[in-house]
Amino acid sequence: MDFDQLETFLEVARHASFSRAAEKRFRTQPAVSAQIRALEEEVGGRLFDRSGGKVSLTAAGKEFQRYVEQTLEARKQMMTRLAEMEHVPRGEIVVGANEGTCLYVLPEVFAEFKQQYGGVAVSISRAESTKILESIIDNSVDFGVVSLPVSDNRLTVVPIHRDELVVIAAPRHPLARMKSVPIAEAAKHPLLLPKAGHTRDALEDIFFERRLKPTISMELDSSELLKRFAAADVGVAFIARSNVLDDVRAGLLAALPLADVTIKRDLALVFRKDKALSRAALAFIEIAVKLKTPERQTVAT
Repeated sequence: MDFDQLETFLEVARHASFSRAAEKRFRTQPAVSAQIRALEEEVGGRLFDRSGGKVSLTAAGKEFQRYVEQTLEARKQMMTRLAEMEHVPRGEIVVGANEGTCLYVLPEVFAEFKQQYGGVAVSISRAESTKILESIIDNSVDFGVVSLPVSDNRLTVVPIHRDELVVIAAPRHPLARMKSVPIAEAAKHPLLLPKAGHTRDALEDIFFERRLKPTISMELDSSELLKRFAAADVGVAFIARSNVLDDVRAGLLAALPLADVTIKRDLALVFRKDKALSRAALAFIEIAVKLKTPERQTVAT
């Protein structure tokens, strides 16, 4: 067996799907199936149960997964440690973040990191907070950027960014003429809301506390979709201020502060407490803290 087969095995195990694993590994499903068959022949037993149209790990497969994860993590640490003997960060870091964070918070950090450490490959695993935290725990990413709070005591949490929610609407919308918007006034209009996440939870709590019964026009799973539909006057939305600066400057959207409530969105870098971070990962964290900590943002504004 080789490392490529082991990585393919882990993708199948994580997604419980040969087709999804094939997408992640950039190869065909038959190629993935052939790799798993070869592994099963070598270990002398079935690793996956494929009955009933579902894919699940057998008892042997679960035990094999534990050893595979340890093996690949040891290989990664070995490669990183050898590279760091030259005192120059090398290798690869994998960062988990959602779409809005990738587009509007991290580009400055990525740019500075690549300028200083061009020999380090950076991969982004784009997902929502719950999936990112799962990826941190199972070691499929080095660290993630998620909204606070994070309560898992297995994780180290480093705050790096503070933002607040604003109301966005099409420039021709009646709310666009206001200097600030009471949340009850915003709730009178059709709303565009994220399907899930910290923003949705915070809004639901406020609606409940104030006994508001908003009309939800659409539930969307993308900050870009929220902006596009708000610009098309399908409804009004709530979004982090940093996500709409360029749209406001271009006259595509109006962004208004909430008049009677402040909804903060704090982001943090999160990683396992027991993880031995590479020199490259530590350098990325240092740059993110330097560029994005709330204290620096306060001074900058």
